[in-house]
Amino acid sequence: METTRLWLMYPAKLITRPIVYELGHDFKVTTNVRQASVTDEIGLVCLEISGEREEIKRSISWLEEIGVKVEPVEINTIEG
Repeated sequence: METTRLWLMYPAKLITRPIVYELGHDFKVTTNVRQASVTDEIGLVCLEISGEREEIKRSISWLEEIGVKVEPVEINTIEG
């Protein structure tokens, strides 16, 4: 079991889509929203994903395929 933290940047067309729900429902991963900011133009979510390495990779690929920009969290801003 691994855990990774990612920044997800949603374009306006995906703001109303329940992406975090879909991620936890369609992949064998556990999601935990660490921080979020959503406006009408953009969504920015810091998401912690836990699961097997290959399943995490599959979920990240899916996010990118649907148009979400995915970046690793390099500095732990939550638990400083």
